[in-house]
Amino acid sequence: MSKQAIVGIIMGSDSDLPVMQAAANFLTDLDIPYELTVVSAHRTPERMVQYAKTARERGLQVIIAGAGGAAHLPGMVASLTSLPVIGVPIKSSNSIDGWDSVLSILQMPNGVPVATVALNAAKNAGILAAQIIGTNRSEVAAQLDEYKNSLQEEVLKKADGLKVMWPNGFDE
Repeated sequence: MSKQAIVGIIMGSDSDLPVMQAAANFLTDLDIPYELTVVSAHRTPERMVQYAKTARERGLQVIIAGAGGAAHLPGMVASLTSLPVIGVPIKSSNSIDGWDSVLSILQMPNGVPVATVALNAAKNAGILAAQIIGTNRSEVAAQLDEYKNSLQEEVLKKADGLKVMWPNGFDE
């Protein structure tokens, strides 16, 4: 039996899946149950409304919404729910170098906040969702602490590797 999803991952098109998969992978690594589906703000507006309005009663605590181009999905979902929404701007085939997506998600009016990560940064959206969940789940917070420590260890290992090639580098 699968666990009840607490994070929703939605995207405007299945062509966004290669980007959004990084959020799903991170949540999987932390054993945070999620659901993943396509919800288009422009092509399936009724589906989007139903998804957002029923999210809390379905047990979701955070929604990650990725979209390219005009990228209305995160903001429209945020307008329909009081759950935190994390927007992932996606550089799509109809995108203006991704800036249209970034600005569509970033420039939300007062009263309808959307947490926005960098272009194509779905992994960061997964991390942020886990951090939100971790505010009241100590086991998730502990896993995030371990993850952050692993990032530090990775950088220090790379710095040590550079010392071999450039011995005049920074030494603590």
